[in-house]
Amino acid sequence: MVRQRVRMRFCKQGDLRLIGHRDLMRCVERLFRRAGLCLAMSQGFHPKPRMNFPSALALGIEGVDEVLEFELAESCTAERLLQRLKPHAPPGLTLTSAEVLPEGSRKARAHRLSYEVPIPGECLRGLAQKVEQLMAGSSCPIRRPNRSATVDLRPLLDELSLEDGTLRMRLRTSSGATAGPREVLSALGLPELELQGVRLKRTAVEIQ
Repeated sequence: MVRQRVRMRFCKQGDLRLIGHRDLMRCVERLFRRAGLCLAMSQGFHPKPRMNFPSALALGIEGVDEVLEFELAESCTAERLLQRLKPHAPPGLTLTSAEVLPEGSRKARAHRLSYEVPIPGECLRGLAQKVEQLMAGSSCPIRRPNRSATVDLRPLLDELSLEDGTLRMRLRTSSGATAGPREVLSALGLPELELQGVRLKRTAVEIQ
């Protein structure tokens, strides 16, 4: 059986940001069926398409450089693959690149994740100082819902900056623990920013 591994980059924007990860997986499966492409399946009583998202995108967040790896049960060049898939992509899903991986390549793992958040003018006052204090601190314990133990946010935060009204953050994911952009916003005193119509955007998924 042919098994060709492919890594694809894509954008998830607009109303599509409002569907969860499982729905996105089903959306991708339908996309391949409409394009007449055959995905390789797992073994066992409940076969599933062999797909891997190194980092699931949280509901409501846009992604402009997301990563999907999958296995095809047929041979196809990267260029031809995009030509067949793009006409069937739903609004908000933009396929930007594809790469056929060498045989034996390991699954990609997320290493760092970058986000951008536009900050409304009324929320900017004192925010630069809070950013500096958070980055200068040695720890930032946070408590997650329904969890008794705290998590230290600071070691997971590689970069945090505020420039021209945009908050940019780079989060580490390879240490076993993870943190999300909403937890960073809460630590800065902005837990309800999205209720004001602000959209969070993931700008990069760095893999290893």
